Amino acid sequence: MKGVMRFGKKGKLSPRFIGPYRILKRIGEVAYKLELPASMTLVHPVFHVSMLRGYVHDHAHIVSLEVVEINDGLTYDEEPVEILDRQVRRLRTKDIASVKVLWHNHDVEEATWEAEEDMKIRYPHLFATSDRDSLELLDHL
Repeated sequence: MKGVMRFGKKGKLSPRFIGPYRILKRIGEVAYKLELPASMTLVHPVFHVSMLRGYVHDHAHIVSLEVVEINDGLTYDEEPVEILDRQVRRLRTKDIASVKVLWHNHDVEEATWEAEEDMKIRYPHLFATSDRDSLELLDHL
């Protein structure tokens, strides 16, 4: 199964679960026919029970329809809002500094850890206030 193309994604990062999709009918004891979108016409609509998982409706799964500027390549630019936390990981020969970044149009739970050096180069305005605050703390000491 290695390298097999599943649902338009290839390899290790192919999605394990997709959906949710409505069940059209039960076929036999252990199979169900699903209502799949037109983009998945190459996928056979009948699935064994072991390949299905129940879906519990959660309001957090609803994506808000805010205005997002989409580029020609059907992508959009993510902008960081603020730095939430900082950590330094010690390896054998060096230290790697990371910052936890809150992104625009994302919740705090979706904040990601990014390399501090890269973020300082790409978004220096995020570090301007934190550098000033640390200098003020040093002056008071």
